[in-house]
Amino acid sequence: MPIHFKEKTALALIQKALAAIVMVATGATAAAQAAYPSKPVKLVVGFAAGGPTDVVARAFADHASQALGQPFIIDNKPGANTILAAQAVASAPADGYTLLFGATNHTMIPGLYSHRVKFDAVKSFKPLCTVATSPTVLVVGQGLPVKTLADYMARARKEPGATTAGTAGVGSSGHFATEMFARANGLKLNHVPYKGAAPVVTDLMGGQLDSSFATLGSVLPHIKSGKLTALAVASPQRSPLLPDVPTFAEAGGGKYSADAWYGVLAPAGVPDAVVQRLERVAIDFAKSATAMEKLRGLGLDADSTCGTAFAAQVEREVATYSQIAKDLNLKVE
Repeated sequence: MPIHFKEKTALALIQKALAAIVMVATGATAAAQAAYPSKPVKLVVGFAAGGPTDVVARAFADHASQALGQPFIIDNKPGANTILAAQAVASAPADGYTLLFGATNHTMIPGLYSHRVKFDAVKSFKPLCTVATSPTVLVVGQGLPVKTLADYMARARKEPGATTAGTAGVGSSGHFATEMFARANGLKLNHVPYKGAAPVVTDLMGGQLDSSFATLGSVLPHIKSGKLTALAVASPQRSPLLPDVPTFAEAGGGKYSADAWYGVLAPAGVPDAVVQRLERVAIDFAKSATAMEKLRGLGLDADSTCGTAFAAQVEREVATYSQIAKDLNLKVE
């Protein structure tokens, strides 16, 4: 049946009205996102105040507050190896006003706590950017007569299981780093778990422990003083903080890398416009002279791996650490 002139006119008017409504709605959404943030932003940290993650988070929060004109408030939620903090963010509205300032252990949660977590470390979050990395460094005490990584590996091969490697505990980043290195190079090391990083360093310097795969910040002062010897850095490039120490690849340890990262994640579904604003802030933070100085004081390197690259890194680490935890039958109650 042909459409009459009046009907065509009415239809055209309806189409124009619908288009106007869509334009208004789209404009309102865009304006709301462009105005982000219009109120304080909560940055949830899964550690107590004063630790490395908290210190980096506060430095980032100060920068973000100045850059975006709204307070970024630190909310410390320590406990259960950061599960409490991650859960709080995963269940928050995806509007960019509740963010997680996390670290590498976020990707270890699935392998260690799969029986108790109520979120997916990959799918429940939108990884925004890293802002810093802490290289893992293999250090030995004065009681172990080796000066190079080649010497260390030769000793470990000669007496499998005799060389001790201390970490801050079962399922810690150091534990995973130790196991990854041993697997990559066909070695058997004697893992000695401690309750924290401080006693590891004490026993290394006292000669009761042979070695440790430690975060650089936890051992840098003792390397500088000569009480510990750094054999190699587990990063793609040498650390500016230890320019004379080779990477594992340079020293014959293969393509072994175990950088610990610190970065910002949002609940999954956060608007793209908000993501872009936060990514820009994170990139600018990592490039700022103030941040670099602050990070170097903690033994960290500035870094801004963002978007799909950061998301791919998180997914890759979850798969790797989950497999290692399965192979070692690691479950933390």
